[in-house]
Amino acid sequence: VVVPIVGPILLAMGVDPVWLGVMMAINLQTSFLTPPFGFALFYLRGVAPDSVSTGQIYRGAVPFVVIQLFMLALLAYFPQLATWLPEIVFGD
Repeated sequence: VVVPIVGPILLAMGVDPVWLGVMMAINLQTSFLTPPFGFALFYLRGVAPDSVSTGQIYRGAVPFVVIQLFMLALLAYFPQLATWLPEIVFGD
């Protein structure tokens, strides 16, 4: 919903489109693990045994969310982490 509005503005400001795409993809992936939606958590709830509570599933997802947030911060500070391989493969 936000990409068609914010995307062209950021691209006009000179933001690298590869970096922007990677940041949006990681952010979207993180949203699948966090409430209020957390679709992946609900999928796991459907296949987990009854002995596993929803709270246990949420607590189990926390380390992965922390890693993804750390990666978002790392990519924000070092954008070349997301752009070096496409530059090597496809050139400038």
